Amino acid sequence: MTEGGGTRVVRTRAELREALASARRPVGLVPTMGWLHDGHRALMRRARSENGTTVATIFVNPRQFNLATDFTRYPRNEARDVAVCEAEGIDLVWAPPVEEVYPPGFDTTVSVGAIARPLEGAARPGHFDGVATVVSILFSLVGADRAYFGQKDAQQVMVIRQMARDLAIGTQVIACPTVREPDGLALSSRNVHLGPDQRVAAAALHRALMAARSAWEDGERSADRLRDIMWETLTAEPLAAPEYVSVADGVTLRELDRVEGPALLSLAVRFGETRLIDNEPLGTGDGTTPRA
Repeated sequence: MTEGGGTRVVRTRAELREALASARRPVGLVPTMGWLHDGHRALMRRARSENGTTVATIFVNPRQFNLATDFTRYPRNEARDVAVCEAEGIDLVWAPPVEEVYPPGFDTTVSVGAIARPLEGAARPGHFDGVATVVSILFSLVGADRAYFGQKDAQQVMVIRQMARDLAIGTQVIACPTVREPDGLALSSRNVHLGPDQRVAAAALHRALMAARSAWEDGERSADRLRDIMWETLTAEPLAAPEYVSVADGVTLRELDRVEGPALLSLAVRFGETRLIDNEPLGTGDGTTPRA
């Protein structure tokens, strides 16, 4: 943003606007809830490579949690997160208190339609309303040219793209590849809650997705058979408690009978109190491709 400057941390809307008033364009945004890991670092590096100014937000959004206990349990360490942002060369970090995001009297909800209803939308009612509301606020305040999200949350990317299109928000929503551990487990801030045995068992998510992908690559087109393969792989792990497995259209997320075009494999699994999600695209689409 300014020559010789390091990462600046601001708290209020006014400070954010002032800091961005003379920012070099284009501006790239990396929205986060903190507890940053290598997946976030990858988003930041992509943003740095494509923009004149980079902004990261650190805000644990209470409106996207279905249970108050999940909100309070979400890991937090702002000093650690800011250090990560500094190491990645982020220009500006907005780390607001709740009242700066949702001022007194705030009474608006952004609710996206069909794409937000299945999968995570069905499992976590109201979750995507909270996501769409906070992201619309972030897009409005930052005025970013591009915003970067992880492919691990494929449905979230699709919801945010729909929201941005429908509300005529000019921010380009970019999905970046999922960053994984050597055993395939997708990086997630929630992984910190896994006990040692649960952490080993959690690799079953990726095994299940890869087993279904392998069958698809071998010519299997029955969506039910692909779902069965994922379910069987997960239930073979005693510590895994699957919530859902899905084989859905890669654009609409409607469940498929047969996979004849782009599709998205996805699943949600609990290990004790920790709930993890993951996905794998099939075909030429990636599950996050916007409609023409």
